[in-house]
Amino acid sequence: MSRVIAYLLAFVILSATGFVDAAEDAPGKNVVKKDERKVFTSPDDAGDDYPLQGEYSGTIKAGDGELKLGVQVIALGNSTFRAVAFPGGLPGDGWSRDMLKHQVEGKLAGDTVQFLLPGHGSGELTGSGLTIKDKDNVIIGDLPKVVRKSPTLGKKAPENAVVLFDGSTADHFNNGRMTDDKLLMEGVTSKELFGSFKMHLEFRLPFQPHDRGQGRGNSGCYMQGRYETQILDSFGLEGKHNECGGVYTISDPAVNMCFPPLTWQTYDVDYTEATYDDDGKKVKNARMTVLHNGVKVHDKLELDHATTAHPVKEGPEPGPIYLQNHGNPVRYRNIWVVRTESK
Repeated sequence: MSRVIAYLLAFVILSATGFVDAAEDAPGKNVVKKDERKVFTSPDDAGDDYPLQGEYSGTIKAGDGELKLGVQVIALGNSTFRAVAFPGGLPGDGWSRDMLKHQVEGKLAGDTVQFLLPGHGSGELTGSGLTIKDKDNVIIGDLPKVVRKSPTLGKKAPENAVVLFDGSTADHFNNGRMTDDKLLMEGVTSKELFGSFKMHLEFRLPFQPHDRGQGRGNSGCYMQGRYETQILDSFGLEGKHNECGGVYTISDPAVNMCFPPLTWQTYDVDYTEATYDDDGKKVKNARMTVLHNGVKVHDKLELDHATTAHPVKEGPEPGPIYLQNHGNPVRYRNIWVVRTESK
């Protein structure tokens, strides 16, 4: 097992010595300037760093056997990158929270990001994939880039669904606005109000390589305007309550299933409204089960308080679907809701 760890460390520890800054990308038509930092809303205009960002998965030689390894590569602006390595496979494809992971930052030189650990090994990231070598410069693994898609992407609304957005109109939302390519913009509240329901929603995060944390692709989907499932570019991050898939201030997701920015992602939510007595006192918390990109990240989670910035106070009345405006151009499509009986 020590050789396996050595191979992993050879990949994830980067010597930052000797790299040269690459020129910044020229802005394209779908670039929004924000505090002199670039915000990209289309893969076609996202610059030269964007194609290297993403997920890589395969096996490396480990002693007499092989080890599955997943890697998420995050672009951080100015041709710098962070690599996060997941022994066992990518999140949702073999890795779990009780397993080690490793991360390191590096810089692009020419067309290669080189990961070096003198005396142990190296890794090279190019447009062809990620190649890992041992201390003798022998290749022990080639990890191709993988592009995962949610199994519920494009899921059709059933006949009894309330279709809130299908690209034809934004009139089902207060402050409803569409882009030229028929996507719903952030900062909208459904005119329809709901009690218990099942919801399908698809969203796309902007690519903001220079931004960090809560400033990177931030929005949120509030059930009944009260309980927020966070929307954020947290690709490669820890998976906290204030990151994508988390229920803000209440619960971390079981696993961080956030895909790279500018990739379409899905939320499928089974929400049960809270129960109140005749005096208006809450006697049973609201609950919800959440699938992020087809993976269950919350299972019948109790919502014991309304989350931060909720526009609707807790109560027995039905409430809207609210998509928060946090100053980032998050885009939405294929949103529908099926009313259900309270459980």
